[in-house]
Amino acid sequence: MAELIHQHPAKIDDRGTTYSARVLGAQRTDGTWQGWLEFHPADKSKPVLRTNQETSQPNRVTMDYWALGLEPVYFEGALARAQHRLI
Repeated sequence: MAELIHQHPAKIDDRGTTYSARVLGAQRTDGTWQGWLEFHPADKSKPVLRTNQETSQPNRVTMDYWALGLEPVYFEGALARAQHRLI
């Protein structure tokens, strides 16, 4: 089951839509964690965008560490990857 790891304070603007970025993760059966990003538009009529897996971490502590280290430029690239999933 997915868990919210971190809600990033940065807002990402793309083509007139502002998104907030969230890092989500889930523990695998072997105890490791996978993480991905979701982009929630301020305009609720637009879809939430989600990346494929962005990271694999050995535990929840390192998952938190990874999420807290992401910079705004990383989110810009991840948003582009998430948008391509819609095509």
